[in-house]
Amino acid sequence: MTEPSLPRDAAPDSPPDLPTALPGLVLRPLTVDDADAYYALLDRNRDHLGRLGDYRAECRATPAWVRAHLREDPAPGLRYGIRLHGDLIGRVDLVAVDPPRYGTGYWLDAAHLGAGRATAACAALYAYAVRALGATDVYAGVTHGNHRSVALLTRLGFAPVADFAEYTRFHWSPE
Repeated sequence: MTEPSLPRDAAPDSPPDLPTALPGLVLRPLTVDDADAYYALLDRNRDHLGRLGDYRAECRATPAWVRAHLREDPAPGLRYGIRLHGDLIGRVDLVAVDPPRYGTGYWLDAAHLGAGRATAACAALYAYAVRALGATDVYAGVTHGNHRSVALLTRLGFAPVADFAEYTRFHWSPE
């Protein structure tokens, strides 16, 4: 695997692009410059994102909401677009809850499920978080019934640590 490099037009303090274990799959910071592509991705995935009650704001997204949302600086967390051969196909975030402890969220275009792309994207982000941010813990909340997300987290070594009325909390720490 090669070291992440900055895109040509990235600011020196912006997070680097992150390669993944899958050819053509790269994480790139998701910014307001991606607003049109991100809105199109959300628009065609409204049913997919809302089927379990997750991503309510995204399901109601308008182009103006997307622009405002992507203008918000996620620092000290990270917000990445998942790109396959340059096309935006999903998103993965690292939320700075109490660094070095982080939360995470991710989703993938329904047309790209089942090929290991979300797993590879999350693995790349969490490895970077350990290396660059000193992350010691990552937590994820998974709505009951979201079996694909449970399987993804299990593949990455997450374990369930708490059950709530609507979701299960998972935890991962580097070995």
